[in-house]
Amino acid sequence: MPDPTPHPPLQGCGTGAGAAAESDAFVGRSAELGALARALDGARLVTVTGAGGVGKSRLAARAAARAAARWTAGGDGPGGRPPAARRVLWARVDLAPLRDAEFVDHAVVEALGLTDHTLRTPRETLLALPRVLGLAGPGGTCAAGDRLLLVLDGVEHLAEACAGLVAELLRRVPQVRVLAVGRRPLGVAGERLFPLAPPAEEEAVRLLVTRAAQHGVSVRAGDPAVRELCRRLEGLPLAVELAAGRLRTLSPARLLERLDDRFGLLTGGPRDVLPRHRTLRTAIGWSHELCTPAERLLWARLSVFTGAFDLEAVEYVCSGGGLAAGDVLDVLGELLAQSVVAREETAAGVRFRMLETVRAYGAEWLAATGDADRLRRRHRDWYVGLATWCELEWFSPRQAEVAARIETELPNLRSALEYCTTGPGEAHLGQYLAGCLWFCWAGCGRLSEGRHWLERAVALEGGHEQSRLKALWVLAYVAILQGDTVPALAALQECREAARTSASATALAYAEHRAGCLALVTDDMERAEELLRSALERYREIGELNSTVLMGQVELAMTRAFQGDLPDAVRLCEDVRRICDDHGERWSRAYALYVLAYAAWHEGNAGYARDLLADCLTDAHGFHDLLGSVLAVELLALVTVSEGDAEEAAVLQGAAGVMWASVGLRLFGSAYYNAPHELCEARARELLGDERYEGCVREGAALGREAAVARALGRAGRRALRALPEQRGQTRGRAADMREPAASPTRKGGETAS
Repeated sequence: MPDPTPHPPLQGCGTGAGAAAESDAFVGRSAELGALARALDGARLVTVTGAGGVGKSRLAARAAARAAARWTAGGDGPGGRPPAARRVLWARVDLAPLRDAEFVDHAVVEALGLTDHTLRTPRETLLALPRVLGLAGPGGTCAAGDRLLLVLDGVEHLAEACAGLVAELLRRVPQVRVLAVGRRPLGVAGERLFPLAPPAEEEAVRLLVTRAAQHGVSVRAGDPAVRELCRRLEGLPLAVELAAGRLRTLSPARLLERLDDRFGLLTGGPRDVLPRHRTLRTAIGWSHELCTPAERLLWARLSVFTGAFDLEAVEYVCSGGGLAAGDVLDVLGELLAQSVVAREETAAGVRFRMLETVRAYGAEWLAATGDADRLRRRHRDWYVGLATWCELEWFSPRQAEVAARIETELPNLRSALEYCTTGPGEAHLGQYLAGCLWFCWAGCGRLSEGRHWLERAVALEGGHEQSRLKALWVLAYVAILQGDTVPALAALQECREAARTSASATALAYAEHRAGCLALVTDDMERAEELLRSALERYREIGELNSTVLMGQVELAMTRAFQGDLPDAVRLCEDVRRICDDHGERWSRAYALYVLAYAAWHEGNAGYARDLLADCLTDAHGFHDLLGSVLAVELLALVTVSEGDAEEAAVLQGAAGVMWASVGLRLFGSAYYNAPHELCEARARELLGDERYEGCVREGAALGREAAVARALGRAGRRALRALPEQRGQTRGRAADMREPAASPTRKGGETAS
């Protein structure tokens, strides 16, 4: 089974999602860290359980980072020495934002940074992890000590789905260990429970003093009120942090008085609730009561967000009905100061987040006000608007910013999609939103998730034809990219027929374009050229110009190149490059550079071809566009062998082979696309011999995606090897044969060149 390819964040022995986020936040817990480390050494599944707010997530993240570092250094090996070729990787999967058990596997794949464009399910992708992450050799064997540690954080509300995934991973992937975090066990065979109690009084006091100092307040650890406050809060870290946020306005003694009153009122709580759960709920409720009416209102309304959110979203979604938009910033600042809301830096800028326990408390209050559905609609409206803006700005100098923002906003976009595809009267907005995000599904490596939402959307009766037509052609596009030709053809046929019936010139142009893509990758060049020219003419008639239109021109250029008209292909792609440069567009431009590099190599200008491909690969890799990346690496291999470095060419071919496994059918099963690959392989084998060639291919296959891209780009800045005159002549002679298909074509559908 082919393997997906990893991209960041999974690197080295940890991810940014875990250790980095906790490096300045962790206080105490040294004994628990040691005990958890020993548990991880002795069991493949350890579940940290305990009350909400007891500090499970922070402890697990710190323990995972330390365990990975220790295993990498060989602390668990014989004599403390690391086994040869040891690799230890870990990743934290935040499950709290998920509401649908169906997305558990998706969340794990995403946390691992895997890109997989194939029809394989996320579960199948995860079961291939040893080969994907280099934790298994060619025969499937694993070096002693090689491990992948998954931290599944927040499993309680998705326990059944998590248990099923973990059980299968432990059974079928021996390199995997799991550290689960939740309020209940998973119930999987071999599970070792690690119940986490609140820290001892001294550590709770240290935490309160530390957090108070971060709020600019100095309190003494020896103050009896401070110690009594921590005792009354039972040392629960979340409760202590909420109390620290209140010390800006209340002294420890006054705070303790108010807390005493609150606890006195709630001593008769339900007997079936664990005492520490009552303590936490009491502490949160007490903090809630100390808030002003505006703060309580915003707290409740913020619960509509999933994951991180920005100030502009808060101002739009949460304002009105007793909270003026101009007051939102100040009120949010107060909640931030009280530790109800946390601030974080992301690639898309400053974001805010609520701990799940705090968010759930706010959601109860929002439901009690009867205002929850209105807030969900406002939330939906904001993220539909955001997706619309991102689609427009994708064709602009902000393209990289859009990609980063979409990555950050995905949890809230999923929440909006869920609302639109399940709520009454929302289907047309679900179709619009799923179609609007085409650039996320196709351009940023999220084909599987896009397919899920698009299929859900088009199955609904929305009553808005244009929204459904767009969802249909985007669904066809995604299916083509996955090499799934039958559903693609069905969606295209339905889209074209409905477009003609409704006289939608735009939908007809896009449907015809995608039909041309399908013909291109199935080697029907004449049909592809006919459809693509017709689609481009339709685009011109309606005044459509964007990244998709430019991709259509690049694909037309490929048909011309494959039919032997390289000057026309160059003319078309130079035009695309000029337009992209004028608009600051980089994604479509990368594919235009690929075609131009193909032409430059064909004319014997390997140096120029290499420069073009380095630029192409840099942009494609930056967007997590695995298809663009692997095409560039394939062509770089051919350029490299033409420069005389057959060993490096074979290494690049090996790396590309692993990447293709995540795209789908190698080189789309296209004889035309395969011709450069076969030419490169034949030349490299001739220079190296079969045994040395195969060894270099294996070396390349062992590289991860990051290492492969870095290696391919590393040569771009070095002086290329001067090819011998006869080698240049031989290369040119063989290049002429690329106008015709290779000898043994596999005429199956694959992935489109866009």
